[in-house]
Amino acid sequence: MRVTFTVNGRRCEADDVWEGESLLYVLRERLGLPGSKNACEQGECGSCTVRLDGTPVCACLVAAGQAEGCEVLTVEGLADFARQRSGEPEPDQLSPVQEAFNRAGAVQCGFCTPGLLVAADELLERNPLPSDAEIREALAGNLCRCTGYEKILDAVRLAARASGEE
Repeated sequence: MRVTFTVNGRRCEADDVWEGESLLYVLRERLGLPGSKNACEQGECGSCTVRLDGTPVCACLVAAGQAEGCEVLTVEGLADFARQRSGEPEPDQLSPVQEAFNRAGAVQCGFCTPGLLVAADELLERNPLPSDAEIREALAGNLCRCTGYEKILDAVRLAARASGEE
């Protein structure tokens, strides 16, 4: 089957998609977007988190055909999406969440980072000044084996403060 959807603001088509093929596989292997990571393939780790019509989902659990006609945002599109929201045409600049993760030292091995970035970005779009409990809830589906999470929480707090100062 052919699947047609919008990925990071660009209309995309994937041909010869078989019935059980995941959105994650299509993004990584057919569209060349390796940012979303393939780890557990069971929706337990969050490393493959993308936004499907604005909602964070584990791309490993979404059949590619379910994305037909939908908007998908991956980690590769975060900076462009942030620029569209703010109206600032700053090419080659990181999104506020990406910048905050760098500044807070919330990136270690980087495997979980794409999913965390996508989930944190969605949280801050929905709730620009979240409480610690709200941050923890929004990131609960994302596992990290390296950081101990405190730096990740610091990064989301930093991104929230930065967006509040704009």
